[in-house]
Amino acid sequence: MIKVKRVYESFSSDDGFRVLVDKLWPRGISKDEVLIDLWLKEVAPSDSLRRWFGHRPERWRLFKDRYFRELDGKKQLIETILEKEKTHGTVTLLFAARDVEHNNAVALREYVLRYSRRGTAGS
Repeated sequence: MIKVKRVYESFSSDDGFRVLVDKLWPRGISKDEVLIDLWLKEVAPSDSLRRWFGHRPERWRLFKDRYFRELDGKKQLIETILEKEKTHGTVTLLFAARDVEHNNAVALREYVLRYSRRGTAGS
């Protein structure tokens, strides 16, 4: 199972293996305050894509298309997430964005699920 959760939410035992998928460390949290098993910042969107998106819901569909193309070149990172899921049962992708519906972790989860079903994500 692959889940998403804001990094600011409390740890839960059903989180499984917790992976921070943001490029930047979350504001206002020290590394001692949050339980993270892996910081996979390389899987985050490029700086230019992140800035272009700006968490604007009207750009969500196009953001996902562009982000998925970036992820097509990061298959090893996707495999890492799937290996952690296989080992731990549950992987929780952690993100800092306020918008819980339109963020890179939600898009990444969709990509990983497609990839695991087909062996390749595509768009």
